Amino acid sequence: MSALEKTMHLGRLPSRPPLPGGGGGQSGAKLRMGPGRKRDFSPVSWNQYFESMEDVVVENETGKDTFRIYKSGSEGPVLLLLHGGGHSALSWAVFTAAIISRIQCRIVALDLRSHGETKVKNSEDLSAETMAKDVGNVVEAMYGDLPPPIMLIGHSMGGAIAVHTASSNLVPSLLGLCMIDVVEGTAMDALNSMQNFLRGRPKTFKSLENAIEWSVKSGQIRNLESARVSMVGQVKQCEGTLSPEVSKTLVEGIIEEEEEDEEGSESVNKRKKEDDTETKKDHPYTWRIELAKTEKYWDGWFRGLSNLFLSCPIPKLLLLAGVDRLDKDLTIGQMQGKFQMQVLPQCGHAVHEDAPDKVAEAVATFLIRHRFTEPIGGFQCVFPGC
Repeated sequence: MSALEKTMHLGRLPSRPPLPGGGGGQSGAKLRMGPGRKRDFSPVSWNQYFESMEDVVVENETGKDTFRIYKSGSEGPVLLLLHGGGHSALSWAVFTAAIISRIQCRIVALDLRSHGETKVKNSEDLSAETMAKDVGNVVEAMYGDLPPPIMLIGHSMGGAIAVHTASSNLVPSLLGLCMIDVVEGTAMDALNSMQNFLRGRPKTFKSLENAIEWSVKSGQIRNLESARVSMVGQVKQCEGTLSPEVSKTLVEGIIEEEEEDEEGSESVNKRKKEDDTETKKDHPYTWRIELAKTEKYWDGWFRGLSNLFLSCPIPKLLLLAGVDRLDKDLTIGQMQGKFQMQVLPQCGHAVHEDAPDKVAEAVATFLIRHRFTEPIGGFQCVFPGC
């Protein structure tokens, strides 16, 4: 899970053994392989899971913005997938392969602004209003005035943006809405601890393999298959560094963050600049987005989310990693039958990455139950009890 998302639910995940680097407390710990066969942490390309990739150009008053999308499928409703904070559309890769094999549908996975390969003029504006408008603009740019039936599916921050998009009627052909492991009460409770978690993450990685290994062993992504394709969208090469092939060794541990030196002398500043240059040479990958700088938008993503979700007049699905995540408004709404809920235990916060087949089954069953699509490949619906 991304930094924001993990912080929101830290301490609310199902119990599990401690992992190296979990929660930022082991930032200097070594990552050691256990006995047996060594796991493969090499990156995997997007085209192993998606059929095509496109850049959608959206014109607005500030110029042209370019949004990266990944697509699969040729018929059926469009499942428009919105990732969580710090992640990218690639976090939906394994889920895409799973859902396409179960029902007739089309997949459009979108890199939200300032994430992945999307390029926008005002990259610092991550307000819920702006990102919701982005989703509507991408749909209009792709389909014009006659968009096909669309279901919005979002994880964490992406789930919040899906709800804001739906409540603002920015997708006229919207037929359904799905939030994955995002609840207003839990999110708002965790806002104060987000920055502490972000400071506990590694700043840099020596290679993509190292970043993938960290994501799995820290518990950010519990599914190695998904991590191998997803982490490529979370990190980027530091500017002015050598290619990864030139780097001869992989870092063995989680890189410990250096505290900023508050001394203001010229010699100290010069030495720090030289140290930063050496760090970039040694560690050529860093995070694509500095989530700590988006703090002023966090409240706007989640405040009032439960009531917005309940007020959307379309079929709704809520997938959670634990029933303890429900807040009061959603608990009452669920008892009143205002949405369908399913709990997928033994998952981390990145539910769709940790258990892509289970999420695909839940979404497929939801769509078939509402007669929005048809099953394929002999898929049998298993209707949940809640």
